[in-house]
Amino acid sequence: MTAQHTLVRPYGTAAIAEAAALIASGQPVAVPTETVYGLAADATSGEAVARIYAAKGRPSFNPLIVHVPDLEGAERIAVFDDLARDLARRFWPGPLTLVLPLKPDAGIAPIVTAGLSTIAIRVPAHPAMRALIAAVDKPLAAPSANASGRISATRAAHVLATLDGRIAMVIDGGATAVGLESTIVAIADGTARLLRPGPLTEADLGIPLSRGSGKIEAPGQMSSHYAPTKPLRLDAAVAAPGEWLIGFGAIKGHANLSESGDLIEAAANLFGALHKAESQPLPKIAVAHIPQNGLGQAINDRLKRAAAPR
Repeated sequence: MTAQHTLVRPYGTAAIAEAAALIASGQPVAVPTETVYGLAADATSGEAVARIYAAKGRPSFNPLIVHVPDLEGAERIAVFDDLARDLARRFWPGPLTLVLPLKPDAGIAPIVTAGLSTIAIRVPAHPAMRALIAAVDKPLAAPSANASGRISATRAAHVLATLDGRIAMVIDGGATAVGLESTIVAIADGTARLLRPGPLTEADLGIPLSRGSGKIEAPGQMSSHYAPTKPLRLDAAVAAPGEWLIGFGAIKGHANLSESGDLIEAAANLFGALHKAESQPLPKIAVAHIPQNGLGQAINDRLKRAAAPR
């Protein structure tokens, strides 16, 4: 990226106008969503999207989520069947990404889908992202605003931790509400497959979900992902020598995702705790056991990827 330092602007009308101008010039801008901060660029411009990949150092075979204002906008880009339309009407705007067949005349840059015939698409709920989509008046490709494979950003400071000087601007909307990337569901032939666990569980969606094919079909499916630079040990009861322990429930640790054992609170605190652990002088990180029920499935998915060999 060209900037010596990344500008940080508080969310408001002026920041949205400045960010929209940067996106119109082909530059990506970091913006809060209800899940995590995203790095947004014009999804119809291959050069603009390439700058996302360049800033993140993102593998070219990992596709990007495209953000649109509403279901009508989504149907201009993707092919919806009855099941997909039902899910969209019930959970958009919100933390649900649908992977659907891409319309041949959608106008989306091929680099966005990484060569796939499907597209990952979402209608975000956060007012900053929605205002930016409206101001640009184009679909926005927006992966998480962090260097590829590093911890996702839930605050503007987290964006700067890995992207300062590599992007032009961050819109600071404070801490994100959900703190975990969207649930990704692929729809084909009237059936639904879970590609990435997230804030919306199978029980929330109210439909049966089969599991993914094992191929890279959507963001967040690489085995080593969301990773801090330090070794990470899972299911820790106590900190071993040299470890900074992230606790949960009765396991206090140096920090605690949720002392009451609330998985929603733990999800919201997850990436912030990993960022804090990474900034500490101790050379290793440990994380307490997180139950697999409900949101625990998504939290453990992130932690497993963060702990994967690399």
